[in-house]
Amino acid sequence: MSRVTEMVLGIIGGLIGFGGAFFALFMGSLDEAFNETASSLTGLGASAFLFSALAIAGAILVKFKPKLGGWLMAISGIAILISISLFGVVPALFLVPAGLMGILRKEKPAQGASHKEES
Repeated sequence: MSRVTEMVLGIIGGLIGFGGAFFALFMGSLDEAFNETASSLTGLGASAFLFSALAIAGAILVKFKPKLGGWLMAISGIAILISISLFGVVPALFLVPAGLMGILRKEKPAQGASHKEES
């Protein structure tokens, strides 16, 4: 069965997650530069970056192992939302439904496989 929808949604969500992660890293480094103290935003941006990479890996994996890829995308979407909060809403809107589709969608049996030829 074709899992193109899940793959496209997962890749788009992962790429948007990379954008949000880079923005969080940028803001965290600006905060560190002006306040001269360690910013927790830098660590949260780094975790969002890692979860975005995991989401793209799940999007590719959903073609071969749909349940595992779906779990990776769903968990990544929630983790990005927790990590970078408002900037993680859009990636989560792509990743969580794609992950649920990968987990819950049933495979259709092939039409030719169910009929045996009798001689």
